[in-house]
Amino acid sequence: MEETISKNFIEQIIEKDIEEGRCKKVVTRFPPEPNGYLHIGHAKSILLNYGLAKEYGGEFHFRFDDTNPTKEKEEYVESIKEDVEWLGAKYDGPIYFASDYFDKMYECAELLIKKGKAYVCDLTPDEIREYRGTLTEPGKNSPYRDRTPEENLQLFRDMKAGKYPDGSKVLRAKIDMTSGNMNMRDPILYRIARMEHHNTGNKWCIYPMYDFAHPLEDAFEGVTHSICTLEFEDHRPLYDWVVRECEFENPPKQIEFAKLYLTNVVTGKRYIKKLVDDGIVDGWDDPRLVSLSALRRRGYTPESIRKFMELVGVAKSHSSVDYAMLEYCIRDDLKLKRPRMAAVLDPIKLVITNYPEDQTEYVDVPNNQENEEMGMRKVPFCKELYIEREDFKIERPKKYRRLYIGNEVRLMNAYFVTCTGYDADEDGNVTTVYCTYDPESRGGNSPDGRKVRGTIHWIAAPFAKQAEVRLYENIVDEEKGVYNEDGSINLNPNSLTVIKNAYVEPTLEEYKPGDSFQFMRTGYFCMDTKDSTKEHMVFNRIVSLKSSYKPN
Repeated sequence: MEETISKNFIEQIIEKDIEEGRCKKVVTRFPPEPNGYLHIGHAKSILLNYGLAKEYGGEFHFRFDDTNPTKEKEEYVESIKEDVEWLGAKYDGPIYFASDYFDKMYECAELLIKKGKAYVCDLTPDEIREYRGTLTEPGKNSPYRDRTPEENLQLFRDMKAGKYPDGSKVLRAKIDMTSGNMNMRDPILYRIARMEHHNTGNKWCIYPMYDFAHPLEDAFEGVTHSICTLEFEDHRPLYDWVVRECEFENPPKQIEFAKLYLTNVVTGKRYIKKLVDDGIVDGWDDPRLVSLSALRRRGYTPESIRKFMELVGVAKSHSSVDYAMLEYCIRDDLKLKRPRMAAVLDPIKLVITNYPEDQTEYVDVPNNQENEEMGMRKVPFCKELYIEREDFKIERPKKYRRLYIGNEVRLMNAYFVTCTGYDADEDGNVTTVYCTYDPESRGGNSPDGRKVRGTIHWIAAPFAKQAEVRLYENIVDEEKGVYNEDGSINLNPNSLTVIKNAYVEPTLEEYKPGDSFQFMRTGYFCMDTKDSTKEHMVFNRIVSLKSSYKPN
């Protein structure tokens, strides 16, 4: 029986356009403004546009919408490039820049002026707002609206030549000041702004507005389907007006889809900037954030992000997605790919009293018990080990199966040991646990068939490597919601726990920053790309082992 594949509403529109001959080759684009770092929501747009172009054998363009030099930085350009390439969205042709089209945009503006569809306006910004009207009251025409095309053309050329101060004049579209759509009430197309541009330097002192530039960029590049988020739905009539009045033969079609809303995360640029400026996080790539650089540093993989976007799907209406779904995707991606290593985060010493004093042996440990193809490694074992503090109890809690006096447990992949005693400091904190071992139980199995109910992991103390481990929780206090009434963020005081004196097995010295692992019984971790060195290894917890999300 042939499988029926359900198409989302955007695929249905594209296929209809192809079928009816309106589109010969699908061309999509991702057009970020370089005014900040990309976050998880941008990944949806990147992968959606890239995926559609790939699905229909078309082209995917990567373009910077750099029309506002007041907020743009080369730093953001470079970070966005890295994010797009990391996600695996392979773009066709060069990286495009809106600023490369400034000359052509200017020509389009002159065309509109000559057609009587645009005029130079001398109203102040406050006056423009006043004349614009409200949602319930129509606007009124600017007193400069009826200037002749010839007069407007000269004024616009004088604006370009730098004859007027910043903010003194604008070029506006001549559409309809009574329109029910506020975006159609003679929107501004160009403003005067003497700002150095990261790409064009000081060549221009007038810059196009986003709503004018964006449809032109799409049209210049032959974009067929301009896919954007729902807040641009009210801007679509203006988008269509621009490409129609600028007389493009095959204008692009704008299609809107719902943004990705993830529960209990901070994505607003001004909120993240405040967190950075106040020193609450250590930059835009702090692993508690959901910028793509932060997720990458924390240890998320491109594959996990792509899987997440497949599960989220494409919709016409807004909804929120549980953060646990994203965590499920990274667990699912890593579980068969990454080695499982020993790390002891809260160490106490275990001494095997009947083990030979100066002997070291090497036990065989599977790199991943669920994936035999990953092979085995040799791990040192000796008289003194480190174990987790929680793996020994003076007083045995109910159903506790690990070490307590008289109990026998399995040291993972090594031997059975029986607890005989312990030392504690003057505050009652356990410092050392004493055990005897059964030499016949090597490999963790007894020759007489007896069973033990508890298994714990360990690291040979003389070979253990000290490391810093960072445990992350959501930066938002999930019970209180993201924002307070005054707009500030409900910060989780436990969003970062730093463990300075953890121990990891010596094998981890062979790995490099960015590599990830499962720490046995603890979670998935990534060697930090910013702070980790050979002399001082730092590990970020990507996600715990347990999931609250269940896939359908």
